[in-house]
Amino acid sequence: MRDVLPADYTAQALVATRLERALALAGYQPIDLPILERRDLYLRKLGEELVGKVYEFSFNGRELALRPEWTASVLRAYVARMQEQALPLRLRYAGPVFRNERPQRATYRQFTQIGVELIGGPAPRADAECLMIACAGLDAAGVADYRVRIGHIGLIRAVLGSLGLQERTQGILAWSLERMREHGVDAVREQLDQEEEPDFDAALLEGLSDQQAEALLLRALGAIGVKLQFGTRPPEAIVQRLVRKLRREDQRPAIERALILLERLAQITGPPAQALPQAEALLREFALPSTGLDELRSILDLVVASGVPESRLLVDFGLGRGLHYYTGAIFEIYAGDLQLCGGGRYDDLVTTLGGRQATPAVGFAYGLERVALAVPAAAGATRPAEVLVVPSEDAAFAYAQRVAAQLRERGYIATVDVRGRNAATNARDAARRGTSFLAVVSTEQAETGELAWRDLASREERIVEIELIPVAAQ
Repeated sequence: MRDVLPADYTAQALVATRLERALALAGYQPIDLPILERRDLYLRKLGEELVGKVYEFSFNGRELALRPEWTASVLRAYVARMQEQALPLRLRYAGPVFRNERPQRATYRQFTQIGVELIGGPAPRADAECLMIACAGLDAAGVADYRVRIGHIGLIRAVLGSLGLQERTQGILAWSLERMREHGVDAVREQLDQEEEPDFDAALLEGLSDQQAEALLLRALGAIGVKLQFGTRPPEAIVQRLVRKLRREDQRPAIERALILLERLAQITGPPAQALPQAEALLREFALPSTGLDELRSILDLVVASGVPESRLLVDFGLGRGLHYYTGAIFEIYAGDLQLCGGGRYDDLVTTLGGRQATPAVGFAYGLERVALAVPAAAGATRPAEVLVVPSEDAAFAYAQRVAAQLRERGYIATVDVRGRNAATNARDAARRGTSFLAVVSTEQAETGELAWRDLASREERIVEIELIPVAAQ
């Protein structure tokens, strides 16, 4: 975990204030939720990569986890306590999350997410709003230059579904796009083939849906006394995996076709005017639908019309994000090679977490520490001038405290010497700390309301009544 020392804390607090104000002005209401959640909340849709980074433990018979991200927690709270509220519901949050990963530049095991969830907002308008607000927040924070990478995992899933692939295989392929681009298509083939086929006749399951086949096998294996409990995986997950393995060979031609398509699609990246026609031509070549592509085009048109420069937008059909609850448009925002923000659409998450009905939803989150790192020093707020109040003798200490209180009312950061040092020593110490002024007070001046006011930059000193000291510049 990371210690945040005063200088970093001040910079982050400033950026957090600016980001949260931008979200509040867009109508998003604050919500705060526990850091600890039930472990299974994060096992359903986070994806294998992030699930492996969750801090989890058992306590009093309960399986718990430290929050690794906010979206699942916010949707859990919505399902439990807010389904009666009118939609769309705009919520914002800010707080720590925890991931067990190797610390490196701007990557920590504990960091802060600030973000929003727009529940009940369908595409493309809600997606465009979220992306526009994400950009507005970075503008307000003072990030000088950033680029938006936007893709559409719903398009990928629709294409894979049209090829006749099973849902689980679709998921593996859809969430392997970035691996494919980085390590090649053979790495994805290896992932699909890493489990050997079982010695079992798949024809026994012919004509059954995956759900029916899983239920049949679960009952049959239970009836003959096979215990399906290995590690933390529930029996249902084991049987689900078994059905996938049994049917994979029949899927091989479709999988190979999908790999060829995805390998080419993942290479398409560029400005919207260039990338969208390339993707459209590829889908035509494979005689596949372009529904998701049309939705992505509508989102981009709305974002540009709302004032986000098109030059900031980069369409990337190899974008995966890694979180398995996404169902539609997804995006990430970068300053150079530093990812500042990420989000997307997750229309299935409400029902996955027990919601009464399907509810469209979309959201995003900033990494506060990374945004603060991307804000130029010139964009920081000017700190109020600091004053060190020095009592010339012990009897003047109470008056020094009254002077400090009055200076704070006038906008200064005021501290009082508590070590009993003389004015010269305090002046040297104050200069070393970057303090702007020294105020020396005595018991005699307590009667007149005066003090000795010394400008440490110009070294000018004058006796002045406290009411005549100018208000600090903000």
